[in-house]
Amino acid sequence: MHPPERRIVIVLFDRVDLLDVTGPPEVFALLQREMTQPTGYRVLLAAETMEPITTSAGVRVLPDINFASLRNQSIDTLVVPGSVAIDDTGRVQALADPAVVQRVKTLASQSRRVASVCVGAHILAAAGLLRGKQATTHWSTAAQLAHEHPDIDVDADRIYIQQGHIWTGAGLTTCLDLALALVAEDFGNPLALRVARHLVMFLKRPGGQSQFSVMLEPLSSTRRMDALRQYIAQNLAQPLSMFDLAEQMHVSDRQLARIFKTELGMTPAAYLEAARVEAARQQLEATDASLERVAETCGFHTTDTLHRAFRRKLGTTPTEYRNRFRTQGS
Repeated sequence: MHPPERRIVIVLFDRVDLLDVTGPPEVFALLQREMTQPTGYRVLLAAETMEPITTSAGVRVLPDINFASLRNQSIDTLVVPGSVAIDDTGRVQALADPAVVQRVKTLASQSRRVASVCVGAHILAAAGLLRGKQATTHWSTAAQLAHEHPDIDVDADRIYIQQGHIWTGAGLTTCLDLALALVAEDFGNPLALRVARHLVMFLKRPGGQSQFSVMLEPLSSTRRMDALRQYIAQNLAQPLSMFDLAEQMHVSDRQLARIFKTELGMTPAAYLEAARVEAARQQLEATDASLERVAETCGFHTTDTLHRAFRRKLGTTPTEYRNRFRTQGS
């Protein structure tokens, strides 16, 4: 007896991110290797027409079906990838073409489960599918998502988030994590773990697992803010109170908080902790420095404070993090 078909539709459109499209099907294909019966998964690439789609990588992809042919058909899982552009200031901006948004809104109503990959969350948001929900996206556009859709609780640290039948995933390679989570929901953790081993990756990364990197965050729109961020990076071992940071920018504490919220989507204290955790992560990955030394040079001052920050931001301990991510030969 064959299992019921699980139709997985991946939305295609011009300049879509290639890995967002190809990553999940690879996970679903590897799952079949681990099963003695058919998975029932049938992956379809859907687009407006049957013409080749040029992805952001310049690679052309052929659709399997057009949107019109899916009208009134049931879909098990709708996968919505993303697309970005670089604006005049060098910032990454997620795109949400109105025509694509409308198609996704219609297809979502036919789907048991909807999952966005990377900045595809912006398309779900524009379609009204994330209203009142918690969601994640690629760290580089998290502030944009929060600004454009204040009715969404954006968590830039998570790899993926499930809210009922809506799933959102973080950036690029985390599409594999998201796909594994979908497999685990459908077939259980043991099978998903075996697929993860084929991919040489964790079924669940440590910490649920922060994707945010303050070192990689795009430049701010003001030179004063960029200068302050450089000042923070160069003085992490110092106490760096709100007063110190406000004095560096020649603004009041209240103005400083507003600037951080507007520019980076977080409070000064949250940014400072993220910067310190990022510096500590780099030391744990690349050096043999003791935890006491890491805590001191990164501004935590005590190993207890370092542990609490790692638990809060990454959901793991400094020692566990070092054991998993330490660079070979460091």
